[in-house]
Order: sequence, then C-alpha cells, then structure tokens
Amino acid sequence: MKRVVIFVNGSKIDGKVFSVDHSLDELLTNSSQKFGVQCKRLFTKDGGEIDDIQLVKDDDILYVSDGQPFIKPTADDTNKDTNKSIININSANEWILLNIGGKIFSTTRSTLVAKEPNSMLARMFAIENDNSMILPSPKDKSGAFLIDRSPEYFEPILGYLRHGQLIVDRNVNPQGVLEEAKFYGITSLIPELESMIIEEIPDSTTAPLTRRDVINAIVKTSTTSELRFQGVNLAGADLSRLDLSYINFKYANLKAARLQVRLPHTLPYIWIAFNICTNMEEPHGNRTNMEGVNLKGANLEGSQMAGVNLRVATLKNSNLQNCDLRGAVLAGADL
Repeated sequence: MKRVVIFVNGSKIDGKVFSVDHSLDELLTNSSQKFGVQCKRLFTKDGGEIDDIQLVKDDDILYVSDGQPFIKPTADDTNKDTNKSIININSANEWILLNIGGKIFSTTRSTLVAKEPNSMLARMFAIENDNSMILPSPKDKSGAFLIDRSPEYFEPILGYLRHGQLIVDRNVNPQGVLEEAKFYGITSLIPELESMIIEEIPDSTTAPLTRRDVINAIVKTSTTSELRFQGVNLAGADLSRLDLSYINFKYANLKAARLQVRLPHTLPYIWIAFNICTNMEEPHGNRTNMEGVNLKGANLEGSQMAGVNLRVATLKNSNLQNCDLRGAVLAGADL
C-alpha cells in the first residue's frame, strides 16, 4: 500500500496523509472530504498534473485544486485561513455568496473581477496570488462573506458589474449609490452617478413659482399696472383668495393651481394649462373671460363657472361633473 502527503494548491501547511488504494477518483473524493473543498485536479510538487493513479509513488508530495491551474507554494505561506479562502474562491466558475448588511447576494467571481479588476471586490476574489490581493472578510454561518454596508445601495452596483448598465430604482437615492461605488472602488461608475445627481437638482430657472413668489410680485406692483406672468410656471401654486387683477397669465402653466374666491373678469387665459381649478365666479357680477383657453383633459369637477366666457375654448375630455355653467358662453367650444 502506498501513502502520499497532499496539500491544498498553493500551500505548504496543513498537509494530510492519504493511502493510495484503488483509483484517482477515490483519492480526490477522500481529499475533498478532509480539506472541505471540491478537489478536481491533482499535481506533483513540480506542477505536473496526475491523470492516472499508477503515476503516484509512495511518499509523494502532491497538491489538489478545485479546478484552477497549479499554484506554486510560496515560502512565506503561513496563514491557514488565507490559503483556505483563496482555494475556496479561485475557481472561475464558482458562485460566491455576499452578506451585505444582512442581505444575501449570490454572484460569480468573474462578475466581481472582470469589469473593475482594481476594485476592492476584485482584489478580494481574484485568482492571482500577489500583493494586490485583499484578504476576504469573515463568513457568516451560511458561508457568505460579511460586508457591513448598505444592501439597498449595493444592488445597483452589482447589476452594473453584471451587465454594464446602471439602473437605479426611483426610490433609491443615487447619492447613497455613489458613496458605495467609492467605497468598493467602482471608479467607472462614479462619473455617471455624479451626472445623475446633478440632473436631479431642481433648476431654479424652471422650478414653479410659489404662493410667496406671487405675493411678493403683487405687493411690489401698482394695482393699476399690468403684472406680466406670461409663460410663467405656476403649477401647483396656491393662488386662492388673492387679487389677480391686471395679471397677464397668457401661456402660463397653472396645472393643479388653486384659484378660489376671486378672479378678475378679463384674464387672458389663452392656452393656459388648468387642472383642479374652482370658483371662477366674479363677485361683482362680471364675466371671467376664458375665451380660447385650452382646458383639454382638465379636472373641473364642482367648479363654479357661472357666466364664464368659454367661447371657442377647448374642453375635450375635461371633467365637468357637478360644474356650475349657468349663463356660461360656450359658442364654438370644443366639447
């Protein structure tokens, strides 16, 4: 009966003595059980691969791997945990479990290494055994590598490493993803995330005016002078109980604006976008002039529009349920 000493590929420590009985497959199976890894290839100390049990001699020193090529043992190889981690992750086809902040992610070594070879993740799980490698983090009970970071922000990064496209869900803050990209060293992702963050910053030149902005403009303007709000974005603004006399709203965007109680009787409403507008009755009995206004698809449910001039206005697909249109002028209106 022959016996041999077998080490894990690339290691000179913690060798095991095996008896060589019947077949190469049996020897590899026994090695897998003792080392806790799936042993697939057997090498001599000089790197020659053994494919026949008859080539094994008594007292040979051999090395097993889980599929990767022969790694020559180094003289300073003294850390058992380091070598076991390397042998466990060096297979190009091996799946890797990551425990990111308590959430398990399953991916492959090639996904973590290929796109960003200089990133922290690539250096943790790369095949090359050089000084640039980082010792993998400890594992949890399931064998997943523990990393104390945010799983919510890591998920878009992993997707980017898989298919090269950055996809960030609407409810995920790109600023958080950017910080994680910096932490993991995914440098190619940083410019794209920075551009995304800049695009989300509201543009002060296009942002809707607020009620305070309108009040400030009104108090600074004479009651007999026209205040030009032509083309202004007033979407969502609360304009209720304000005196809007002598204000030019032509081409303005008043979508979802609150226009209650008081409106002047001659507003240039041509092509104004309205939604959820109510109480368009003029307290002095004069008619509000909305001639030619575009109210297509507007929600005017329950609006008080008695006597309003809607001549040649567009009301197609508008919601006029419970709308008071007593005495309203609808000549030529598109209903």
